[in-house]
Amino acid sequence: MIHFRIFTISLLALCLILSEGHRGCCLVNVWQPPSPNITHLLAVGDKQSLMVRWLVYHCDLVGHINEVQISRTENHIITYAENVSVPADVTEYTWTWTSDLPLECVDHSVRIRQYCNQSVLSPWSSWTTNPGVQTEDKTKAFPSERVLREGASAMFCCVSPPGVNIIEMRIYDKAYPLISFGPRVTAIAVDKLTIPTTYIKMLILQFSDTKGRHGNVGNYVSFPPQKLRNLTCMTLDMINIICSWDTSRKRYKWDRSNQTQTLRIENTNQAPISCQELSCTFPAIPHLEEYNVRVVVQNQFGEETETHSFNISDRVSPVVDWARLSPQVTDATVSWTVQGNVTQLNLLCQVTTEPHSITELWCNSRCTVKLEHLLPNTQYFARVRCSTNGRVWGKWTEPRFFKTGLLVTLNLWRKIKQLSDPHSREITLLWTSDVPDFAKNQQYRVQWWQEGNNGTQSKDIGQTQMEVCIGPGQYTFMVQAVLLSGHSIPANITIPKMDNRVKVVEKQLSSHTVGGFNLTWAQQVSATCGYTVEWCIESSAHSCDLQWKKMPEGNNTLILPDRHFKDGHRYTFNIYECTKDGHKLLEIQSGYSQELQTVQSPSLIEPVQSTYSSVTLEWRYNEADPTHPAFIVGYLVTVQDTLPGPNANMLSVLVSDPQKKSVTIKDLEENHEYKLSLSALTNKGPGQAATVVIWTKIKFSAHLAKILTPIFLLLGCISLLWPQRKKLKNGVKEIFSYPAGMNIKISELDTILNETFDTVLSENVEECISCDIEIINSLSDTASLRDPEPMNALSFPVSHSPFSPSWMSLKADYCPQSATLLSDKADVGQVTFITNKSYIPSVVECVFEPQEVMLSETKSSFEPSDCPEESCIIECGYISKDTL
Repeated sequence: MIHFRIFTISLLALCLILSEGHRGCCLVNVWQPPSPNITHLLAVGDKQSLMVRWLVYHCDLVGHINEVQISRTENHIITYAENVSVPADVTEYTWTWTSDLPLECVDHSVRIRQYCNQSVLSPWSSWTTNPGVQTEDKTKAFPSERVLREGASAMFCCVSPPGVNIIEMRIYDKAYPLISFGPRVTAIAVDKLTIPTTYIKMLILQFSDTKGRHGNVGNYVSFPPQKLRNLTCMTLDMINIICSWDTSRKRYKWDRSNQTQTLRIENTNQAPISCQELSCTFPAIPHLEEYNVRVVVQNQFGEETETHSFNISDRVSPVVDWARLSPQVTDATVSWTVQGNVTQLNLLCQVTTEPHSITELWCNSRCTVKLEHLLPNTQYFARVRCSTNGRVWGKWTEPRFFKTGLLVTLNLWRKIKQLSDPHSREITLLWTSDVPDFAKNQQYRVQWWQEGNNGTQSKDIGQTQMEVCIGPGQYTFMVQAVLLSGHSIPANITIPKMDNRVKVVEKQLSSHTVGGFNLTWAQQVSATCGYTVEWCIESSAHSCDLQWKKMPEGNNTLILPDRHFKDGHRYTFNIYECTKDGHKLLEIQSGYSQELQTVQSPSLIEPVQSTYSSVTLEWRYNEADPTHPAFIVGYLVTVQDTLPGPNANMLSVLVSDPQKKSVTIKDLEENHEYKLSLSALTNKGPGQAATVVIWTKIKFSAHLAKILTPIFLLLGCISLLWPQRKKLKNGVKEIFSYPAGMNIKISELDTILNETFDTVLSENVEECISCDIEIINSLSDTASLRDPEPMNALSFPVSHSPFSPSWMSLKADYCPQSATLLSDKADVGQVTFITNKSYIPSVVECVFEPQEVMLSETKSSFEPSDCPEESCIIECGYISKDTL
């Protein structure tokens, strides 16, 4: 019908031309085709495109050309023009134009005219306008919140209210040159847009106007779809198929490009399948083995396509579900199932107990395997994966952790205590194990037997010792832990027969500077099962935490660090050899991790025995007391002379035998004071000291010789003078007899002396008018006391001695006599005369008339003194008869 209309119109036009020719005039310049009619003008804002649709007037048989013009603003400034070729069979044509300037910025108008026969032009159609945005109150910017293509050029505009101009436009803090599109529209052009580095990939346009107002708008920047790579498809369960791919560039999280992914199965009539960004899941088609798929990724900037072909049976990646995992002591049973419809497939599965080994097996959808050669009481994790052909493997399952069963081994030991009954012993069994505290419903089973007799007893898991009374024979004990998963390896120990004849070697260990103990002992051929060393760590004053360490056969050395031992504490180590008949005590070694010096002082036994030249010191001390902070290796006795000054002497005596409790110190001075100190000696030095002060005795034998010698001399003299005794008797009488006519009684003499003494004391002492004292020191070769001649001066002694006679004040009217003191302690004596010349009256004269004056003479003889350095003074004087 269309072709008929075209033919009719063409034929009519030809007839009109021919008819005009016969009239002699030409109508070509007069006839024009009608102007095109624009039926639709649509603005696509996010694409900045104008879609124009108009009716086509066909004036050519083949087709025709339409000229399209685009103008901006109300002045219709031509911006774009294009000749559009329209097919002949089209009655309404649609044409799209994309603007570099956002359509909201200014008015965009379109008009069209057409060419007939490539020479006749139709009139222009009327302008059809897509209006821009008008604003009356504030400036608006475009584009706003659109997705722009990375690397492309773009224009941004601002539409301001009347009377307001835009003075600045910035992007990334960079100001761009302003482009004017009229009095109210200002724009900028930006080349090669880039994606911002901010978290949200938004491009911010900032602007300001003449009124000081500021504003901004944001737009997103994205990129076209990337080429698809590594497109592959597989199935996990033969029910669903998963295709996945990747690209050289991933989209950002906040990308707004509206990208879509579509998958088509080209060898079926299935509808397109919408996919995720990098994968697509769709149901498997029953009985279809071969698949040809096409993946299309597109957005507003372009699209990418990729194809892939595969056989579903070769793309099975089985998914494993755990069924059961049962650990034992040295093995574990693992079971699992495979998801999906894979019963008709033969699966190859791998089980790993990393990092040890991988176990492979062939199975169907339900599989079970036993993992062997595992370590007991050890943490493991197992993972499983399966494959249908050994090439495409499913993912490893999440690790399943498990722990093998407890292989409990007991460390068993014993203590033997002899009871009061000589045929009975108390056995204390002690054991340790590696059973954790969280283990439940566990107990220990103790069994023993001896020559057909046996017994059994159970202990809770928290108890680690048991006491049993046995006889003198040999016994065997066995302790075993009862667990939920079974029993531990039994521990056995043999108690030997009672034997009191065993001789044990005892040793003292020397302490090391670094602390700890280094135990060694002699190898024993009879020790067929090694050695055991036990020691005690005191947890309180009367409790013992028994420790033991078992050593294998052939090992006779044990090093114990000092972190478990205290300094100054004695530890005793009992070393047992393990024989077929039980453990027998081999050695006892005791020592200190570190010895201390501060030991207690010994207890002295008093009174201390002494002579004129020696002292015997005795004491009490328990040198074997285990509470000592060090070994006692002897004693140190110090003898110190108490005489002060540089002449004091000190003597030290070492007693090297700690069991010896007495010592005699000789060569001391007689009748002398000494201070004795006694302290226990350790390897670190002497400890605290006990002290005592003693006097040596006087050597009477030496003094006896001095006494007996004059006695014997006197007896000799007496024996020699005995024949002349009568003559001597008469002479003595003449010397000591009273004067003639005197008869003085002793009582009367005593009364007279007392009265005289009181009278002298009652006299007042006169003050000295002058004190001109003359002191004369002279030397004398004599050792006697003599009465010198009367002198004109009164002599007084200089000082008093506690050994001299009493001093008495004398009156001035008596006749003084000088007293001369001669010392017999040296060959040369010193005599001191003290004379106060001014005190003696010159008018007084001493007249000696023996017939009228009663003379009383006081004499003092020199007696030997204990202190030879003391001075002796003799006072002599005369008392007048008037005083008497």
